[in-house]
Amino acid sequence: MSLVQIENVHKEYMLGEQLVHALRNITLSIDDGVFLAIAGPSGSGKSTILNLIGCIDTPSQGKILINGRDVSGQTPDQLADMRARTIGFIFQTFNLFPVLSAKENVEYPLLQIKELSAAERRERVNKYLGIVGLSKYGGHRPNQLSGGQRQRVAIARALATHPKIVLADEPTANLDHATGDGILQLMKEINRESKTTFIFSTHDNRVMTMADRLVRVEDGVMTSSGLAEKATPAAVVREKILQNQQIKSLGVESGSVPAMAIRGQVNRYLFLENNNVYMATPWHINTEAGNWVVSSCFDDVDATAFIHEHLNARDAFYVDFHKLITTARQQGINVEGWPT
Repeated sequence: MSLVQIENVHKEYMLGEQLVHALRNITLSIDDGVFLAIAGPSGSGKSTILNLIGCIDTPSQGKILINGRDVSGQTPDQLADMRARTIGFIFQTFNLFPVLSAKENVEYPLLQIKELSAAERRERVNKYLGIVGLSKYGGHRPNQLSGGQRQRVAIARALATHPKIVLADEPTANLDHATGDGILQLMKEINRESKTTFIFSTHDNRVMTMADRLVRVEDGVMTSSGLAEKATPAAVVREKILQNQQIKSLGVESGSVPAMAIRGQVNRYLFLENNNVYMATPWHINTEAGNWVVSSCFDDVDATAFIHEHLNARDAFYVDFHKLITTARQQGINVEGWPT
């Protein structure tokens, strides 16, 4: 079922005396519950598409339907009501109110929904701060939070209105690699569990890889639309390693596995094999360099101690992942931060 329908949309505006064609004849159907990325270089028109879907802007020509409702000819008040009740926004610059606490920032859009009582607002605020892992930080102002934590507040704020659609404009652009991975995984988990539709504008390959569907735009024209290319599932990779090297238990008993065969697969194991791992493991492993480094995503968590505790508890996920790390070490890769 199409949640968003864009039909023959053009967008033009004046820049000084020059007429700029931001979008040309865009037709796009977006299904309910999809995790979709709109990709393209700067100035390609991807953010303009997001603004039109978000009812922040209106098309010069064409028609846009959101949840079956034609928004092309709506008044500003009607569009504001549509935004408040149907659409959540996540921005690359977070756009939090600096004088408000995390709880107050999440509550702010709920104040526009008059039928919600104060108790219902508090319940939603606490629920969504909990979902993004920030229950302990509700009283903190943005300048007391890391970039990743601020983006998590923004995610909670976007979800608190129970939107059908969450629009994310370059949400990882101002985050370091590790934090960006965690934010993406969190949004993917929310998409799977709540079936909320996520639509990204991005040029980040990580977002494109995670997307169910990828739309590419260039110079205001949609150049392609289809299923996103997926990384090979970790289970398949592990099975090939086992078959090719005649080793058991993820390759730690015997045999020789080329380092490149497992490099990069550890993150895929995290993100594809265990859907909820990020909420259970507040750490990230960077495999891009010659030395792999495990680091904490939160200031108050010692990643190595956390991992060691779960290994000692014989947590199944940690035990399996530890075997992958052991295999990597056997191939001469130095893994910092992971217990021996």
